[in-house]
Amino acid sequence: MITHKYTKQFSYIRTPFTIYIYPKMKKKYFSKKSLNFLENYINNPSPTGFESEGQKLWLDYLKPYIDDYIVDTYGTVVGIVNPKAKYKVVIEAHADEISWFIHYITKDGFIYLRRNGGSDHQIAPSKRVNIHTEKGMVKAVFGWPAIHTRHGKDEKSPQLDNIFLDCGASSAKEVEKMGIHVGCVVTYEDSFTTLNDKYFVGRALDNRIGGFIIAEVARLLHKNKNKLPFGLYITNSVQEEVGLHGAKMIVETIKPNVAIITDVCHDTSTPMINKIKQGDLKCGNGPVLSYGPSVQNNLLKVIINTAKENKIPFQRLAASRATGTDTDAFAFANGGVASALISLPLRYMHTTVESAHIDDVQHVIELIYNCLLNLKDQQDFRYLK
Repeated sequence: MITHKYTKQFSYIRTPFTIYIYPKMKKKYFSKKSLNFLENYINNPSPTGFESEGQKLWLDYLKPYIDDYIVDTYGTVVGIVNPKAKYKVVIEAHADEISWFIHYITKDGFIYLRRNGGSDHQIAPSKRVNIHTEKGMVKAVFGWPAIHTRHGKDEKSPQLDNIFLDCGASSAKEVEKMGIHVGCVVTYEDSFTTLNDKYFVGRALDNRIGGFIIAEVARLLHKNKNKLPFGLYITNSVQEEVGLHGAKMIVETIKPNVAIITDVCHDTSTPMINKIKQGDLKCGNGPVLSYGPSVQNNLLKVIINTAKENKIPFQRLAASRATGTDTDAFAFANGGVASALISLPLRYMHTTVESAHIDDVQHVIELIYNCLLNLKDQQDFRYLK
């Protein structure tokens, strides 16, 4: 668990926050309870298609701040404030993380894999993993030939067809006795930490940090006794990493009027990234607001004006045809839902050391929170009236 000594009350912009002071760090924003939830939530595996344990943690944290909730067939969870209101506003993140499926077991007990989402084969060698079985977690490692056995021009780089797991078994039968079979899901073992008292670091910040953000927005609304004139649907969708499936399903259930999505985007300030192709974005410089066909411009104006009014720094990103996030699923459903995307800049996406600046996390929370306070009941976002 994260254990830091100092807490105090601090009033920031329009929101009174409980601040958690990290050693060697200037003022920070989260309560001990919030940080403990974040650490547990990130450390709990929630692979695409198998998100239920993580969803239980998230819902348990959210329950004190909502009036009702729904869970759909595939596991998307929605906390609701003002469930009887006709005008519905969604704030949304996705709950799933990239992972692997066991695909083939050799007679010698080595295990080959298929992706479950956009898992990066190049980072796999030497990683420790957990194989999810009916008997519980089974430890394994991604093996790789020692440097002494690899030679010059014949040396191979990690590819999907040559990376493998070693679970300590010497035969396929021994693997089977351990409860491992084709179709078992595999997740990395790496856990949550902080870096230089400025960054949250771990696997699956994409996008469980978003689930944390929207839960914190709900907590602040409840704590500050804010009465919203519309129904608020705090939505943690499943299966984003394989095609936005959870969002596509839940939008049909909720039938919202407005959707504000939060996800992650690339920090392009680190080495080996081409800013001409990826844009100029940096951790610590604030939330990222996207432009693109699925982003409703009048809603985006509300978000930009809210940021300016509250002196929240922000960055801009051109998304072109699609954002690649659940924004696209909400925007083009039910005859069109006014949707916008507020992204958190992230370093090293789809690795086990995804890194987000703590200031950016807080600023995304503030921006969504204050946007909700600025939205009006029955607000009409049409371009022509």
